[in-house]
Amino acid sequence: MAGAKIPEPRQTLDPEMVAHWLARHPDFFEGREGLLQQLKVPHPETRGATSLLERLVHDLRGRAETAEWRLETLLDSARHNEAQYRRTRELVLALLETESNDDLGQALARELGERFQTPAVALWCPHTLSDGEASPPQAPRQVLDAAAETRLTALLDGRPSRCTRLSATDWKRLLPHAKPPSQGGSCALSRLTLGEPLGYLVLASPDPDHFRASLDTLFTEYLGDVVARLLVRHAPPPHDDPPRHA
Repeated sequence: MAGAKIPEPRQTLDPEMVAHWLARHPDFFEGREGLLQQLKVPHPETRGATSLLERLVHDLRGRAETAEWRLETLLDSARHNEAQYRRTRELVLALLETESNDDLGQALARELGERFQTPAVALWCPHTLSDGEASPPQAPRQVLDAAAETRLTALLDGRPSRCTRLSATDWKRLLPHAKPPSQGGSCALSRLTLGEPLGYLVLASPDPDHFRASLDTLFTEYLGDVVARLLVRHAPPPHDDPPRHA
């Protein structure tokens, strides 16, 4: 028919353009709630589609469950940290009540065993911290000699503190007062210093994975700082010609 208007080809909107436009106009659905109920979107758990509102409810429920899990994780971490703080506090208070370096060593072994499930402890110190004492050091204190220092230095590998595996041979050498496990174990080592070298603290377990290499050594270093100060406090006064223990 002459003069008839030819219809224009049907145009399809670009989905990205629609998404971009809706993002810029978040109030588009105000007053168009019926449209929301007509929209269908894929359901993440079942085949087919569901309404947009049902999908939003599903997503919000998932977010709520994730937030609840994160909150519970934070609460568990807070409870663990509080318990760790209380155990550390009781340990330090017990160490502060000691009156000699032998008392210090025995308090370390007792408190770490009871509160931190650490079955074996050794406190290696140079003879200068025990030469003025009336009797030889009592376990877990040990007088540091060249062989022990060489092995402890090698295990630390240039670090002030470290968690590592401990062979049965090293256990017998570094914890001679404690029964060695047949297959070795693991340990946390810390170098004791306070202006000068004061020895080494060894915490050991027959479980090879108890002191894993990936564990943080902040607690061991903190404990070493406390022990170093108490060693100096309890040390006998220097003598011009101090006796040497056999």
